[in-house]
Amino acid sequence: MLNIAVAGAGGRMGRMLIEAVRASADCRLTGALDISPGAAAPASPDGVAVTADLRRGLAGADVLIDFTRPEGTLAHLAVCRELGVRAVIGTTGFTPAQQAAIATAAEHVAIVLAPNMSVGVNVMLRLLATAARALGEGYDIEVLEAHHRHKVDAPSGTALAMGEVLARARGVDLGHHGVFARQGQTGPRPPGSIGFATLRGGDIIGEHTVLFAGTGERIEISHKSSSRANYADGALRAARFVAGRERGLYGMGEVLGLEP
Repeated sequence: MLNIAVAGAGGRMGRMLIEAVRASADCRLTGALDISPGAAAPASPDGVAVTADLRRGLAGADVLIDFTRPEGTLAHLAVCRELGVRAVIGTTGFTPAQQAAIATAAEHVAIVLAPNMSVGVNVMLRLLATAARALGEGYDIEVLEAHHRHKVDAPSGTALAMGEVLARARGVDLGHHGVFARQGQTGPRPPGSIGFATLRGGDIIGEHTVLFAGTGERIEISHKSSSRANYADGALRAARFVAGRERGLYGMGEVLGLEP
């Protein structure tokens, strides 16, 4: 039985993760973390109470699943490293320095870090790489994403991951070729650029479309989430994967067998 703790237990994604763990035949919930447990504590039929005490919440856990905020994730990861608890991180919006801190922690405990745990999204990433290489520079690329009104980072971590895949497939640097805003007299589209468009509103869970626009034809590859359950299912697959490793930084490509 795989013992799992969930961070952000009071949020929608945290509750979904808890439900997924409880419904799994091979996983057991051993901890539930939240910064305000008094207001967020759900019914706990298995005797697991929501707590803000990291060591109490991680006691007995093999893996922590964390979909929170960058600062909180890094605080949780520091205790995971101390206790030898592996981690599955679906948090987005990390700075380069924070990403480096995660990589350092992965020298001591195994971590799966992915901006999107959806199996479908990660298959889409592989399709994007194939399309970008095959179509070449004769096709302009635009990445469009839409999320709910409460999302705090833009573009989404998933959209940026798609941009990185597209840039690598073309052999360019996204930092130099990414276009993240357009306003006013922008002039013609720069050759080889990868554009991003961000929409925020309502309760949209997550929608991503990559547009390849050529001369006389257009190709669109899309993924639309209608439930957060697919993220929770992917996170459990990642937890099972990382539980068998001592240390190292992995992505969903390795979890799904898409990468060596």
